[in-house]
Amino acid sequence: RAAELKDEKLYGQGHERAEGDFCPICLLAIPFRMNMHSEFRACCMKKVCNGCGLAGEKRGLSRICPLCRSPPPKNEAEGLDMVMKRVAAKDPEAICHLGTIYNSGGYGLEKDQSHAIKLLYEAAELGSTEALTKIGVSYYRGSRGVPHDKAKGIHCWESAAMLGCADSRHFLGIAELEKMNPYRAMRHLLIAAKMGYEESLDAIKDLFSDGLATKAQYAEALKGYQDAVEETKSPEREEAANIGFSSTSNLVY
Repeated sequence: RAAELKDEKLYGQGHERAEGDFCPICLLAIPFRMNMHSEFRACCMKKVCNGCGLAGEKRGLSRICPLCRSPPPKNEAEGLDMVMKRVAAKDPEAICHLGTIYNSGGYGLEKDQSHAIKLLYEAAELGSTEALTKIGVSYYRGSRGVPHDKAKGIHCWESAAMLGCADSRHFLGIAELEKMNPYRAMRHLLIAAKMGYEESLDAIKDLFSDGLATKAQYAEALKGYQDAVEETKSPEREEAANIGFSSTSNLVY
C-alpha cells in the first residue's frame, strides 16, 4: 500500500511546468531547450524569452535587462558581484548558479566540487528544481565528486518531477527503460511529452515502434506535445526566431 501511495504522488503531481520555466515578462512558458529560446539574466536571475528580449531592444533598451533595467556586467568581477548579491538574498537560482560556477571553476573562483554540491543542496532546499535535477544527475552518474548512487539520484529526480521539472521527469522515464520497465517509463515520458518535452515524445515514438506502446498512447503523447508547444508561441517569439535573435545583454560575464 505504501508503494501505491508513493506512485499516486509521483505520477499525480508535477504535470504543470515549474515557475522558473515561464518568462517573467510575457508570462508564457519558454520552449525547450530553454537556453535556445531565452537568456539567463545575471542581474535578476531570471530567464527572459527571446521575444521579450527583442521587444526590449525595439524599445531602445539595447543591452539593458528588459525586466529589472540593470546594465550588463562589464567584466568577470561585476558579473560575479551580481551573482553574489542574489546569493546573499537567498535566491535559490543564484545559489544553484554559483554551485555550477564552483563545479567547473570560473569568474576567478577555484574549482571546488565539494562546495559546489553543498550549494546545490542549499538551492534545492530553497526550492530550485534545477538544483535538484543537477544533484540527481551527479549521483546517478557518480559525478561532481559524489559517489555513484542511482537510487539517490532517482530520489532527487522524483522530488523535482513532482514540482514540475520536465528534465527530471524525462530522466525518470529513461531510468525506468534502463531497468526494463516500459510501463512505468511510459507514464513518466507521457507527462513530460505533454509539457512540450520533445525528447520524451521521441522516446515514446521508439517504444511504439518497438511494440511497447500502443498507437493510442503515441497519439495522446503527440497531441499533448503539440498543444504544449502551441501554448509557448507568440508573434514576438516567432519574429525573434525568424531573424535569429539571441540577446547577450545581461548574462553573467
